[in-house]
Amino acid sequence: MLITIPSVFSKTEVSKINQHLAKGEWIDGQQTAGEQARSVKQNQQLADDSQLAQQLGDIVLDALARHPLFISAALPLKIFPPMFNRYQGGETYGKHVDNAVRFVPGTTTRIRSDLSATLFLSEPEEYEGGELHIQDQFATQKLRLSAGDMVLYPSGSLHEVTPVASGSRVSVVLWMQSMVRDPQQRNMLLDLDQSIQSLTRQHGNTDDNVMKLTALYQNLIRQWADT
Repeated sequence: MLITIPSVFSKTEVSKINQHLAKGEWIDGQQTAGEQARSVKQNQQLADDSQLAQQLGDIVLDALARHPLFISAALPLKIFPPMFNRYQGGETYGKHVDNAVRFVPGTTTRIRSDLSATLFLSEPEEYEGGELHIQDQFATQKLRLSAGDMVLYPSGSLHEVTPVASGSRVSVVLWMQSMVRDPQQRNMLLDLDQSIQSLTRQHGNTDDNVMKLTALYQNLIRQWADT
């Protein structure tokens, strides 16, 4: 399931992040690409061992931890350090599938990539091209989201970034291991949680049916989650 997560950052927050990124050290994105992806990856990347990347990455993770839809949809157990990408001058990232397991640089920590995410930091009118294409079982989704919005999608999806003909496309990419490995179970939990939130707004959190559904949700988490 492809899920749009709106307003991870406000426009003011995006502007401040971009001001910092403009002063950053950008390197060839192929340095972090896998063998298959290296042949189709043409972009720039903020050096992930830089102090700036680590500081901005923490800001991204803090924002996601406060976003209820992200938590509900991803049920994250581990999140790979956010990676800052830039495309310009015809740069592109051809069709590829993300690695199933990623190693956090400088550590022995392994993360199974259940979900991938792209957080847009450039407005659509600031560049031409640069669409994120994600293939699902029915069709190819074509995305150019507003700055501050994020899309969450299965890491096993075939996807690409089309060439940026003009301007600059800046984004953050993330991979995460969910507490609930099975995507169908994860989607059912998301639907159930969204229904509970809607009913709570209508009837309050002490309503008998709300309490029963909340208990069901928690018990399914207890049964399905890895911690």
